[in-house]
Amino acid sequence: MRLGIKAKQIAAVTAIVGLAVVALSAMHATRLARVVLHESQARGQLLANTIFHRAREVVVSSNGDPFALLRSDPGLRAMLESSIYGESVTGAAILDKQGIVRASSDPAQEGKPLPARDDLALLIAADSAEQLRLIYSQDGRTLEVRQPMVLGDAPFGSIRIGVSTVLMRQELDASLRPALNIALASLLIAVIVAGLLAQLFLRPINVIRSGLTRLGKGEFGVTLDLNRDDEFGELGTFFNAVSQQLSADRSLLAGQKANLQSAVEHLEDAVALFNPSGELLFSNPAMQPKLPADAIGRALRGLLPDGDPYRAIVEETLATRTSRGPIQASAGIGDQTPDSSPNLLMTHAIEGTDGQLVGVLLVSRNLAYLSRMQSTIAYSRKLVALGRLTAGIAHEVKNPLNAMMIHLELLRTKINRGLRPAAVPVAAGGLSLAEAHPVPRAEADALQHVAVIESEIRRLDEVVQGFLKFTRPEDLRLQPVRVKDVFDEILPIIAPETEKNSVRVTVDAAAGGPWVNGDAAMLRQAFLNLAINACQAMPNGGTLRLSCGPAPGNRVQVLFEDTGVGIPAEHLSKIFDLYFTTKDHGTGIGLSMVYRIIQLHDGEVEVESSKDRGTTFRVLLPRANEN
Repeated sequence: MRLGIKAKQIAAVTAIVGLAVVALSAMHATRLARVVLHESQARGQLLANTIFHRAREVVVSSNGDPFALLRSDPGLRAMLESSIYGESVTGAAILDKQGIVRASSDPAQEGKPLPARDDLALLIAADSAEQLRLIYSQDGRTLEVRQPMVLGDAPFGSIRIGVSTVLMRQELDASLRPALNIALASLLIAVIVAGLLAQLFLRPINVIRSGLTRLGKGEFGVTLDLNRDDEFGELGTFFNAVSQQLSADRSLLAGQKANLQSAVEHLEDAVALFNPSGELLFSNPAMQPKLPADAIGRALRGLLPDGDPYRAIVEETLATRTSRGPIQASAGIGDQTPDSSPNLLMTHAIEGTDGQLVGVLLVSRNLAYLSRMQSTIAYSRKLVALGRLTAGIAHEVKNPLNAMMIHLELLRTKINRGLRPAAVPVAAGGLSLAEAHPVPRAEADALQHVAVIESEIRRLDEVVQGFLKFTRPEDLRLQPVRVKDVFDEILPIIAPETEKNSVRVTVDAAAGGPWVNGDAAMLRQAFLNLAINACQAMPNGGTLRLSCGPAPGNRVQVLFEDTGVGIPAEHLSKIFDLYFTTKDHGTGIGLSMVYRIIQLHDGEVEVESSKDRGTTFRVLLPRANEN
């Protein structure tokens, strides 16, 4: 079983306290054992001395057999019989020189030799381990406290006091029981304190583990709030730095993954990825019609029949572990598409860092589509050249227009100067010369013609300016843009138009998004054109609704809905054409610019309109990563 850090810390602290308790308990036990032994020896010695003094008095004060006198003496008999009531004492006996019991606390032993017993003094002199071993031996032993009996200068017997190790054990256990309770209480307190300390000291580890778990689940911007005054604080600071870096890397990787997925899904080339076992891992939409519906996870032999060129080239790559192709092949046997144009097949053997094969990438390119693409590219190049040519012509036209405007202004000035009166006014109250001679009709007609020419030149200049603006190449600066922010920027700009036409504007967009991937300035110009057109389509008042929301295909939908006069059905297909307009003073460039801007953003713009019921412009833009 795996132990956690907290359990290990509690076990370590408990083990340390336990070892200390065991060591102290052992020392205390040995000390108590020595005390019990000395007390037992002291009791036996005291009892032996008491018996010896009484026996000496009996023998000295009387004549006859001393042992008979000792056996018949009531006082001595009382001492012997009462000896069994002493702690750890099992009995007392008086022996003669031959070791025969002459008087004893147990009358049944009198006249018999006393069994051999070890001297208690030898156990007291032994080490502590031996003392505890003997005291706690399973059956117990009886030891002796010996006291020789001397009459005059000659010994005539001995006194033996029996001491039981079982009784010593009971006495020692009674003394050790409080110490054992204290030891158990100490261990319990140690476990509790260790748990509290582990909870306190390991909290930063739990916080870090929680942060790692959140990171592992893909959460962005995970930070730890730890005390920075210790090592855990330094670890937390390092974790926060790594978390920020991971968040940035994941955001970048998510954007790259989304771009890559979008690119692969929109590829005209059919792409499939197989693992080293030949099982299909991935296929893009262009490849899916060539495979069964449940192709993912199936092996080649279950996907394509024998002889299929797709299967053959992949199997060759798996066998040789080298890339193959490009080779030309007709439509595969398993090809379920109606187009049977020849294809270019190629495979790429993908190797890991260890040089082992990790997969095979299969690419199928339709040659007919390739030919169409080449034609389209050539046509696009011609259009680019034509655009440059027309832009140059527009520039060349603009210069003469500017010169004509200057000379028209000079012509007007000369005509006005020729009409200025040369004479001074007549007397006060009379008419001046200018008033007396009105402007000739020919000069007035000339000034009118000049005004008409100037107006037409200005209109032509506006057309040229719009054309140059439309054909000017744009440098897109793509970045995440929140649609709500663009709405907020254009509302003050369209305010005069809404007040002029009594239009009420409503905005339906959440404050937090959505975000699109685009150029903020160009999107602002496109949205502004759509909003102004909508306001101008409601000369008698109405409602303009701006809204945005998610759309299928990882895109964002932006709607401009008005309740204006609507667009006639015959004009719907022409509204995005350059210079097409139904307004009296329109240039026909605004909606063309909108269409061009949305196309530059890889988006789409659609329009729905009903006569006298209103128009809805629907703009679809790529969704940006909001992290």
